[in-house]
Amino acid sequence: MSAITKLTLDHVEQAANLHRVAVALIPGYDTTLHSADEYYIFYRDEVMLKDDLWGVFDGSRLQGFIALLPGWIDHLYVDPAIHRAGIGSSLVRLAQEKQSELRLYTFQSNVNARAFYEKHGFVIKELTNGERNEEKMPDITYQWVRP
Repeated sequence: MSAITKLTLDHVEQAANLHRVAVALIPGYDTTLHSADEYYIFYRDEVMLKDDLWGVFDGSRLQGFIALLPGWIDHLYVDPAIHRAGIGSSLVRLAQEKQSELRLYTFQSNVNARAFYEKHGFVIKELTNGERNEEKMPDITYQWVRP
């Protein structure tokens, strides 16, 4: 695995595509909600401008990334073809080194993400029925606090 690198606007398309591919595997996720162009615009106009993004590359190919806000993991996606290779864990460790407390949302149906976050010390703070997210899928707020 290569070193973790700060992402720039040059990485918008790769980050947007990785997000789109990864969420398609979440049970119950409606992949027709957004087009590939909408993901690109969202990353270009919002995520890349407001978040602190870090990624892992294989050559020039983005394998996974994390987007941080103060106190939050805003996005964390790893290429599904290489899940369980340590990329997600290295990105979470980076976030935990940078911040003393983190929160994040994930969907209740995303059992793989839930197990991953709980393995990294995150605990459930809130369960919702999905009314607050645009996907209308029940979600979870997780929290981690540095010991």
